Amino acid sequence: MSLQSYKQISDWKLFFILLLSIVFGACNSHKQTGDENKVFRYNESANIQTLDPAFARNQAIIWPCNQLFNGLIQLNDSLIPQPDIAKSWTISNDGLVYTFTLRDDVYFHKHANFGTDSTRVVVADDFVYSFDRLLSEKLASPGTWVFQNVKDYKAVNDTVLQITLGKPFPAFLGLLSMKYASVVPKEITEDPAIDFRSNPIGTGPFYFKIWEENIKLVLRRNPNYYEKDINGKQLPYLESVAITFLPDKQSGFLQFVQGKLDFISGLDPSYKDDLLTPAGDLQEKYKEQIKMLSGPYLNTEYLGFNMNDEQIPLSLRRALSMSFDREKMITYLRNGMGSGKVSGIIPEGLPGYETANLVEYNPQKARELIKELQAKSTKPIEITLSTNNTYLDIAEYLQREWQKLGLKVTIDAMPPSSLRQAIATNKLSFFRGSWIADYPDAENYLSLFYSKNFTPNGPNYTHYSNPEFDRMYEKAFLINDPNERAVHYAEMDAIAQADQPVIVLFYDKVARFVQKNVHGMDTNPMNSLHLKYVRKE
Repeated sequence: MSLQSYKQISDWKLFFILLLSIVFGACNSHKQTGDENKVFRYNESANIQTLDPAFARNQAIIWPCNQLFNGLIQLNDSLIPQPDIAKSWTISNDGLVYTFTLRDDVYFHKHANFGTDSTRVVVADDFVYSFDRLLSEKLASPGTWVFQNVKDYKAVNDTVLQITLGKPFPAFLGLLSMKYASVVPKEITEDPAIDFRSNPIGTGPFYFKIWEENIKLVLRRNPNYYEKDINGKQLPYLESVAITFLPDKQSGFLQFVQGKLDFISGLDPSYKDDLLTPAGDLQEKYKEQIKMLSGPYLNTEYLGFNMNDEQIPLSLRRALSMSFDREKMITYLRNGMGSGKVSGIIPEGLPGYETANLVEYNPQKARELIKELQAKSTKPIEITLSTNNTYLDIAEYLQREWQKLGLKVTIDAMPPSSLRQAIATNKLSFFRGSWIADYPDAENYLSLFYSKNFTPNGPNYTHYSNPEFDRMYEKAFLINDPNERAVHYAEMDAIAQADQPVIVLFYDKVARFVQKNVHGMDTNPMNSLHLKYVRKE
């Protein structure tokens, strides 16, 4: 290494240390002052590209947008649609016409563009404008699919909005809870002098204050927010939210342990064993400082096959699936944060999950299937599993288990962006994937197997096709009874699982860790973050 290169690295390290001092302060104690107890702090290692809800396509963006924006409805922690800006709604008997009655006390965050009062009330025309904007080719939002079943929408008057579907879609209310469907003000988004991605104006419990990209984002309490708690006290309780952007998850964990962050979400291999026991309990040394919150998460982790690849027949796919112990894998590699009782793509917590279809663990039968395949082949069976570094430990565990069957397994670890691109363009034979629910309905998962959803035009990454499955998928939209639809979904899942286009590894769990002085936070199966009920002692 040259002296100049060494000096550049040293200068970078010095800059990083100074940056941490500025962002987090020099205090080593995790005792906080009264003012600090009104600030909620968390780190977002994935960074944030935009604060425009029309581009809220991942969790890193959705979480701050949850604090800044509102839509017609919201989901509670049980994923049941609740009023938000729409205080009530009706659905026609044919399931096509949704009529929403809006609150008349919801105001946009203050901005000079609103004129003398610096704000104004939200009306039905604002939703018409917001939906038009979302669907415009000029904006090119990734969320246009939310309205793919919508035929028309109109403002009947200031407080009544009507949406008409082209065909029934029982999960439509769940779609409207997504941040894509948030209301935004035309006065701000249409102003060419304002970059809305970095200067958002919404209606949420917090308003935008400052964003130093890659360093810190600050949101402040909205004094005009319309929601109140059960005692009639105005929400939110916190004065501000401060988000930092340390890219290294272990560094974020150390900041949390030192009391400089209030919350971390998920487990990273760099700190999971320090934080949790193999059984999934908090390590003794943290029990006085930290609370752990966990629950079901609508995230199915799986391995997908390219069904166009004839080199991976059904018997091989079945052998791979039944050859490893999922519960053991969860215990040793995930510290118990997950469920290995898998039946299909539909995870626990959604209607359609059926325990009668549980995948069996049978390594002996797997060996017999492999032996039969090898007897028919003139060369050893070789497979390549494509993944990224985050899931390398799971890939290596599976590699060892499959090698016990006499299989030659190669792991191709690539950057996450490269893996996503290769999967989307159908260039991989065998790949690691996951599906986090966009909305709380099993149709969202089953859409991965509908033949008209082949990538790149949809989420069918495996290019799986089964005419009977397609017929049942289309029929599901006509079933309004939720119990009947759940049975229908379970039958569809069983059909796909019998053809084995994917190996379901496990169903994920939400794992949240907060300081003991944080109250009002809970988990939900969508892993949504809503801070309006959170308070600090």
